[in-house]
Amino acid sequence: MKMIRTMAAVVAVASVLSACGGGSDDVGKELGLTNPQIHFIHAIPSGPAVDFLVNGSAPSGQTNISYKGVTNFTNINTGSTNVGYAATGTTTALASGNFPNVAKGHEYTVLALPGLAAPDIGLIDDPFDKGLLSNSARVRGFNASANATNLDLYLVQASATNIANVSPTMPGVAFKNAVPASGQDSIYVSGGDYVLIATAAGSKTPIFQSQSFSLGNNADWLVTSVPIGGVLSQLLPGQIHLLIAQNGNTTTPSIELSNTLTGE
Repeated sequence: MKMIRTMAAVVAVASVLSACGGGSDDVGKELGLTNPQIHFIHAIPSGPAVDFLVNGSAPSGQTNISYKGVTNFTNINTGSTNVGYAATGTTTALASGNFPNVAKGHEYTVLALPGLAAPDIGLIDDPFDKGLLSNSARVRGFNASANATNLDLYLVQASATNIANVSPTMPGVAFKNAVPASGQDSIYVSGGDYVLIATAAGSKTPIFQSQSFSLGNNADWLVTSVPIGGVLSQLLPGQIHLLIAQNGNTTTPSIELSNTLTGE
């Protein structure tokens, strides 16, 4: 739970953060003062463009979203909130869900997922409990691959990719679930050059290994597995890609990492 602090402390910390490149918006989130925010990620390979729905209607800037699209955060009210997504220009939800107790200072993510029989939905409640003076990167994993029902995700230094004696950074990520779980804070790591490796849960045999990439301080990333293949009949066990969605006030599309094990 977020601790209650005085407004004098808020002003003091905000001044320190401003001096070292931080933002007052993060301060407000940490203290539970800002409006809750929500955004949408389209994680259905070859899926049609969709509109994101909040309580039955599409917020401004949350329409006509294609695969790998990430919408900007938008403010929502507290309390029970229904979410879903529909074919662009309609309000008939292809999949829907509910956040029962939207709270101030939290970030909410909704993902369009490829289900086994029909489009599906994923929901993440992020309490954003980042330390006020921290510049660490925040990372969370999500499994949008019905063909890979439990994954271990390793975030390792680019110079040390042997995982034989390494514990997974995000273990046992089940389909439609996040690690850390919805309602828990993200993992915090230092900025640097990293590689992402995915295995079946409990295995040390990689089924995906990314190229090296740079993770900056203060980054806020959601690592999402997605199945290879545009239709359900093409889903085969272990065939996945990893997407990097950058949270925050950005409409930058997800980055689809290449699998160095297959050259894809």
